Amino acid sequence: MLLFAASQLIGHWSVATYGAVLIWLSNGIMAAALLQLHRRPAIMVVLACFLINLFSNAIRGDPGMLMWLNAVMNLGEATLAALLARRVCGAALDMRRPRRLFAFGLFAALPAVAVTAALGFGLTMLIRQTPLTAAGVFNIYSFVIVELLGLLLVTPVLLLMARAHRFHGTTRARWPEAAILIAVMLAVTALAFWQNDAPIGFLCFLPMLWIALRLSPTTAAVALIGLAAVSGVATMTGHGPVHLTRLMDVPGLETVAPMLRRLGVYNLFLLSMVVTILPVSTVMTERRRLEARLRARTVAAQEARRKAEDAAAARSRFLAMMSHEMRTPLNGVAGFADVLASRPGLDATALRQARQIRESSDGLLMLVEDILDFARGDDAVSPEPLDLAAVAHESMAPSRTAAEAKGLSLTIDDRLPANARFMCDRRALRQTLHPMIANAVKFTEQGSVTVRLDRSSDGVCIRVSDTGPGIEPALLPELFEAFAQGDASIRRSHCGAGLGLALVARHVRRMSGAIDVDSRLGEGSTFIITLPLPRAPDASEENDRPAPAIVDEQTGESVAPATPRVLVVDDHPVNREVARIMLEAFGCDVVEVCDGQDAIDAVAGQPFNLVLMDVRMPLMDGLEATRRIRALPGSGRDVAVVAMTADAMPEDVARCLASGMNAHMAKPISQAGLLAMVNRALAGDLPDARVTREAEAA
Repeated sequence: MLLFAASQLIGHWSVATYGAVLIWLSNGIMAAALLQLHRRPAIMVVLACFLINLFSNAIRGDPGMLMWLNAVMNLGEATLAALLARRVCGAALDMRRPRRLFAFGLFAALPAVAVTAALGFGLTMLIRQTPLTAAGVFNIYSFVIVELLGLLLVTPVLLLMARAHRFHGTTRARWPEAAILIAVMLAVTALAFWQNDAPIGFLCFLPMLWIALRLSPTTAAVALIGLAAVSGVATMTGHGPVHLTRLMDVPGLETVAPMLRRLGVYNLFLLSMVVTILPVSTVMTERRRLEARLRARTVAAQEARRKAEDAAAARSRFLAMMSHEMRTPLNGVAGFADVLASRPGLDATALRQARQIRESSDGLLMLVEDILDFARGDDAVSPEPLDLAAVAHESMAPSRTAAEAKGLSLTIDDRLPANARFMCDRRALRQTLHPMIANAVKFTEQGSVTVRLDRSSDGVCIRVSDTGPGIEPALLPELFEAFAQGDASIRRSHCGAGLGLALVARHVRRMSGAIDVDSRLGEGSTFIITLPLPRAPDASEENDRPAPAIVDEQTGESVAPATPRVLVVDDHPVNREVARIMLEAFGCDVVEVCDGQDAIDAVAGQPFNLVLMDVRMPLMDGLEATRRIRALPGSGRDVAVVAMTADAMPEDVARCLASGMNAHMAKPISQAGLLAMVNRALAGDLPDARVTREAEAA
């Protein structure tokens, strides 16, 4: 209300002193009040402004009808502009946005002024019974410009000032620079408008544009008001480039004072300044706001990424630790079960119980591996030359006991070329075939389970077929979903967590393959896996190599020990005992040590055909021990070193091979798996560790 009263005084003083008004500020103040305040205080303020307007008109001496008409026109213009602004600028009325500022000018301020001018001047001509003349048209034009400038300059400025707290941190300049820029702008404006020799009003654009680029819209709007005040006073007192304008002879405008006609040029100058500076300022502020938001979101994204990486690393460490801690006791359970089952003279009942212990430990191990693999997610594969039939036999081994108990025929139909090898991830392929074979045995009561290996157009096709009951068609869409089971009731006849086929699909996807199911009720099921596996060199090329000789350190001559010598390196006495008993059953000469340094000393002092190396040991771990063994002269460079460890994650396998080991064998170990590893070591069929070391060095 104080601003409105001050604007009335300024307007009346300008008319009384100079006979004209440069900018009509009152309606912009009322429109800002209607837009900024809540409904009840806004109505009270507008009514008070209306009464102040009437009082001002009465003091000025307006006739009764015109006194009321002027106040009503002002109120109507402000109200209409506010209503239209609510429609086109949104409820937020955020004049920081360039689009909303343009919308306010084009669709709120301009229509409100046009409607008010049409109604006001129409009623005035109707009351006074005067025709529309050229002077009347000029008066309407002057009215529209003066009123439009008031709405465009005052209303956005007041709304921006009311939301000035939103501009904190969006300006590029600090207050000293802002003060200098405004001072320069006022000086340039005074220089341009307090002289009558040159049309240099355009110079005001340069400091105003700098203000728009560097300062907030609120400061730019205040600077516009300062520019209007300095230039307006100079123009009204007869100074400035406006008075250099040559007026055209327009019939009907002889009665209009030259000063008033020239004010139209000034009004256009000020209008162009408003419609240029405020949008530029809002655009720059919006850009700085978006840049700040982008920086904040970038920092937040980097922090979220760091937390995700930390969480992934913590999850990997947790899974690796859980895998190690679960496999270690399982190694003792499964190993001693194998030892008991192979003991001569064991009665049938004890043999059956020992085999059941082994079978239960295998089931627990499979469940642990499934849960850990499911929690781990997708990992990159590590291809190596593989005999797919050998991997299939290895995957089938845990299910043979259950198949024999049911009288099922468990066979492998290998149609691949003889001695053919393919580049594939051993762990991923084994964990793909194992659940499918186990499921086929579990659900098949009679008949057979067959694993067929054959070539396909782009690799290898593996089929796992059974003569079981088949799969309900309704279950096929969810067959590879995690924890999905055909019978989830408490009366189901088969146990399981429902992770096997979900992990099968995941491993097939990791190997860039595809899986399909062909099943008919009562006729069995066939799981078809197609893998794009490239061909590797045939096994015959490596099997023809002679077994590495054991060299006597003193004579330098090759010696062939009567029995294979195996060094078992493990800090856990149970694990050493299990390995020793199994190896001695194969006729091996076993040496046990409990630390990596002891392993180095043992290899340096006597020849071995195979070193079974644990990884986690307290004094020196198996990785460092292997690297030092490879650095030994003589047989240390060529002795077969195999990781026998509970660290069974893919990255654990990669670390073992990178340290110079020939192969990796995860705990719990079985007699069959250990015998196969010993035979491969004696036959020289293990991968050459020197290739891995050279790749690591490169």
